[in-house]
Amino acid sequence: MLKINLQNILFLDIETVPETEYFEELSDEKKELFDLKTKYQRKEDQTPDDFYERAGIWAEFGKIICISVGYFTFKNDIRSFRVTSFFGEEVEILKDFSNLLNNHFGKAEHILCGHNAKEFDFPFMARRMIIHGLPIPNKLNLFGKKPWEIPHLDTMELWKFGDYKHFTSLKLLANILNIPSPKDDIDGSQVAQVYYVEKNIDRIITYCEKDVITVAQIMLRLRRENILDESEIIHV
Repeated sequence: MLKINLQNILFLDIETVPETEYFEELSDEKKELFDLKTKYQRKEDQTPDDFYERAGIWAEFGKIICISVGYFTFKNDIRSFRVTSFFGEEVEILKDFSNLLNNHFGKAEHILCGHNAKEFDFPFMARRMIIHGLPIPNKLNLFGKKPWEIPHLDTMELWKFGDYKHFTSLKLLANILNIPSPKDDIDGSQVAQVYYVEKNIDRIITYCEKDVITVAQIMLRLRRENILDESEIIHV
């Protein structure tokens, strides 16, 4: 980790929501499948309809509404962190993200990094690409790769230090490492409400980009380097 060139890391975060606003909008077959999928996770008095607000955590019942990315640049020894987002229709989001990977972060030395991304972001994106019939970029395609060939970093995994049962949220890790909190507006449980009811994608983009910045800040802390100042962060 300490030897990795920061300019070779693409930091990212995704935001997801249920594929439809209401459970009733699903086909009868999809309703039944969701019922079966969540049967052992729901409380006794919870119906599939009640539980549907959580559907965005599964690639089979959710969709991506925003992918935010960030990367370091160094010019004349001046450090900056550039952040941008892809949003709109999911197919276009995935195509634009794939183009970024293939054209700018597709070299052997390039690495993708997120928080809990190995368990959520990376597989979610790959699954949604398959669902839409899109080719999976090499950086997300793990088929046939040995563990040491997978170009993924996960700040939660790095913090575990081999303790596989340990979970630390991004907000908690930012707090204990004295990094400005990314959760100063909404949290993940509110994204669907903001998307479907408020129809405020800009608010979601801001939330997603703050998470990307926080992941980069955590990486800097783990490397014992100075965290980013606001003046170093550039939104493009």
